[in-house]
Amino acid sequence: MKVIAAYLLAVLGGNASPSAKDLKKILNSVGAECDDDRITLLLSEVEGKDITELIAAGREKLASVPAGGGGGGGAVAVAAPAGGAAGAPAAAAAAETKKEEKVEEKEESDDDMGFSLFD
Repeated sequence: MKVIAAYLLAVLGGNASPSAKDLKKILNSVGAECDDDRITLLLSEVEGKDITELIAAGREKLASVPAGGGGGGGAVAVAAPAGGAAGAPAAAAAAETKKEEKVEEKEESDDDMGFSLFD
């Protein structure tokens, strides 16, 4: 991934056809290790190809990859008791509980997802 990132940085910097030396220079500037085999492989794969066409082809491939949840989380079903006037307060209480749970879920999604940038 870092070799691809270095290649894209070189292209964005104006070098339409970066060499292995260019990629090594970029990787060394950030203290990343240079794997000559990976650099050679990448350069051989993109040789003579337009980067915008490669990115477009990659987007098309990614569009066909299924991504999404299995629908297994989030809402909790609450069964309201059957009955006339006695069932109405219970249904209202269940609706309040459901609203509170939704609010709590939203607050949790704003958290740092279990990690901190400063740990």
